[in-house]
Amino acid sequence: MASTSTPLTLPVLPLDDEVVLPGMVVPLDLNDADVRAAVEAAQAAARSEPGKPKVLLVPRIDGSYPGTGVLGTVEQVGRLADGDPGALIRGRGRVKIGAGTTGPGAALWVEGTRIEETVPDPLPGQVADLVKEYKALATSWLRKRGAWQVVDRVQAIDDVSALADNSGYSPFLSTEQKVALLETADPVARLKLATEQLREHLAEQDVAESIAKDVQEGVDKQQREFLLRRQLEAVRKELRELNGDSQDGEESDDYRARVEAADLPEKVREAALKEVEKLERASDQSPEGSWIRTWLDTVLELPWNERTDDSTSAYDIQGARAILDAEHAGLQDVKERITEYLAVRKRRSERGLGVIGGRRGGAVLALVGPPGVGKTSLGESVAHAMGRKFVRVALGGVRDEAEIRGHRRTYVGALPGRIVRAIKEAGSMNPVVLLDEIDKVGSDFRGDPAAALLEVLDPAQNHTFRDHYLEVELDLSDVVFLATANVLEAIPEALLDRMELVRLDGYTEDEKVVIARDHLLPRQLERAGLEKDEITLDESALRKLAGEYTREAGVRNLERSVARLLRKVAAQHELGERELPFTVTDADLRALIGRPHHVPESAQDPAERRTAVPGVATGLAVTGAGGDVLYVEASLADPETGAAGLTLTGQLGDVMKESAQIALSFLRSRGAELELPVGDLKDRGVHIHFPAGAVPKDGPSAGVTMTTALASLLSGRLVRTDVAMTGEVSLTGRVLPIGGVKQKLLAAHRAGVTTVIIPKRNEADLDDVPAEVLEKLDVHAVTDVRQVLELALAPATNTAGAEVPVAA
Repeated sequence: MASTSTPLTLPVLPLDDEVVLPGMVVPLDLNDADVRAAVEAAQAAARSEPGKPKVLLVPRIDGSYPGTGVLGTVEQVGRLADGDPGALIRGRGRVKIGAGTTGPGAALWVEGTRIEETVPDPLPGQVADLVKEYKALATSWLRKRGAWQVVDRVQAIDDVSALADNSGYSPFLSTEQKVALLETADPVARLKLATEQLREHLAEQDVAESIAKDVQEGVDKQQREFLLRRQLEAVRKELRELNGDSQDGEESDDYRARVEAADLPEKVREAALKEVEKLERASDQSPEGSWIRTWLDTVLELPWNERTDDSTSAYDIQGARAILDAEHAGLQDVKERITEYLAVRKRRSERGLGVIGGRRGGAVLALVGPPGVGKTSLGESVAHAMGRKFVRVALGGVRDEAEIRGHRRTYVGALPGRIVRAIKEAGSMNPVVLLDEIDKVGSDFRGDPAAALLEVLDPAQNHTFRDHYLEVELDLSDVVFLATANVLEAIPEALLDRMELVRLDGYTEDEKVVIARDHLLPRQLERAGLEKDEITLDESALRKLAGEYTREAGVRNLERSVARLLRKVAAQHELGERELPFTVTDADLRALIGRPHHVPESAQDPAERRTAVPGVATGLAVTGAGGDVLYVEASLADPETGAAGLTLTGQLGDVMKESAQIALSFLRSRGAELELPVGDLKDRGVHIHFPAGAVPKDGPSAGVTMTTALASLLSGRLVRTDVAMTGEVSLTGRVLPIGGVKQKLLAAHRAGVTTVIIPKRNEADLDDVPAEVLEKLDVHAVTDVRQVLELALAPATNTAGAEVPVAA
């Protein structure tokens, strides 16, 4: 605690950017005019007063003085260590500076008041703990500096004020911090401030030492690694000289030699040599060095001038066609297109036209069809027939453009795109690349992969394809690209325009039987652990499996049924319930794998058929799984309910809803000509329903089916069970063309329908339908709805005795 005493009159000794605290002993240079004036004035005053000369030590910071100074006594005047005159001054206590006054000599005299400090004895517990903490911190700092003698001196100080002022010797304190200590009159508060300053300095010092240690360890590690690498190079050099071979297995690190020895195109070689020069200039620790090495490895591993020799297999056109026929049944369109490609390639090669305008004779085919028809496996057969390498690139779910074009080399973990990786995997520049599920490609914030495929699949551009990672031109013009898709509409129009479209519309029942007998059964026999002579599937069993147990465009479910049948027989044999060999006929299927799931309408009891009541017609549609049969049901509401208008159910699209409106409008306007009671259509509500309501449906081809269903409902005449129809209807009753005729006729054939009605303008599409299917179908091409009704509606006499749901 501090108190003031009697005033003092002292000469001022200013200290420039220096602070002296009580208890400190400092030497001052008397060559400084201010110091000399103050010391001489103090000596003059001391002649008339007892004791040593006294001065007031005041720090001078930027020309200003604080309000507190230190009373100092001149202990000795003499020579400093460098020989200059000097004075030794000891700080005695704090003085509160007052007004200026006069005195002897040239010094500035001021009046001041001595600040007396008192500390209770004994010290309170908190103050004693503070003293211990300060001594511990000071001891720790002094020991780091090796000042052991000063440690003993600090430990011997018991006075709180002296202990706090002792921090004035600390070199790490700034002038502002020392001034704060000087102006803090309370000894305990001053000791707290000194402790806090010392604690902060030690914390900063620990951080600095930790950083310095980490830096030093890193430098030492780099130096040690550099030294070891130099030693390793020297050892390798000595070993090469000792073995007399200057180019041994270690030459793999010499990228320049590898690039010069590689068979690279000229522009690729120039780009590679530039990267080698960058690598030679880069340090071992540079991250750019690893990027360049990875890039060079990728370039050197690509088969720039490697091509599969097609001369033995691809130019044997008959042999190639035989391979395609042996590995796949049906699919005549694809086989003809591949045969045409091979024939043209052979003729161009014979006439020296292998390369024209820098482009070779590649091909880009899009195989579009329902699942399970063999699109993916066809790619392997094409490669086999051509004698080329085969690579499959799965594009389903790809949403990043970099998957096609590659990443920029600046990215961490950058890789070339899937096209470049496929070429690298194939090991030749003319493989067969299958782009599987191209319609499943998506797009998001990372780009549109389908847009990146435009250059890859464009025969006019892909001879200079440039991957973002390689950044050199890659010739893809000799690659045969096969793209597979289930839904044609999902492929972007610009991308589809660059490919030659080949449709795979599904297999007929006869083709399925051949596929099951020649391909599926041998494969499943092997998987079931059965020999070929242990179990035989009769053709009747295969035909029933294809027709009644599975109803699909492809053969995947047929193969599953065959596998299930073989597993059942194998399990029964192991249980001792059946002897082998065993021949499976159509009569054995129900006992082995259960009842059929797809019984044709024509095979059902007439009373149980869907068309057993008026108002139900059979239509044909195309889905993502191929063609299918679609039923349309119509009904009239009771006139007493007052529910007039048209109601549509079955999750229909806008186009199909419009077709229903057109069918209803046609019957309202032309129904009298057809001798139909059209008055009921005005007073009673009409409801048209498409079963399988959870499946979305859209398109105009159900127009004639809805018109027939309504006409059947109004006339009370049944729709023939063996008749299915498709076609768009107009307001005048014209039957307009539609798409997917081949798929629809195949679906009608699978469903057991024998009579099909199609638009007259689709008659040319019958050329695509297999001959064996046309032989079993009675196809009628019509131009007007009236013809449809004449063919589809049973005679009125067939419904005698039946209740007609129309007014008389």
